[in-house]
Amino acid sequence: MRSALRSKIIEVCDKKIAQKGDNVGVSFYAFFANKNTDSALLMEAATWWIQTHELDHFEKALKIKAMVESGK
Repeated sequence: MRSALRSKIIEVCDKKIAQKGDNVGVSFYAFFANKNTDSALLMEAATWWIQTHELDHFEKALKIKAMVESGK
């Protein structure tokens, strides 16, 4: 996963956790605007989320942040 996407995921997770607490969930769509401006980046996130890690549609932001920070 490219570093820009890793940074964006961590940023969004931190923001969601700060707003809604440690139990907040996110989907990979949370890291993108409502308009698809970078389909390659969206597919990279979807592949990491769905194919590589077989995650549910919504996962805890803390879990996703920890996975990204650990390089998974």
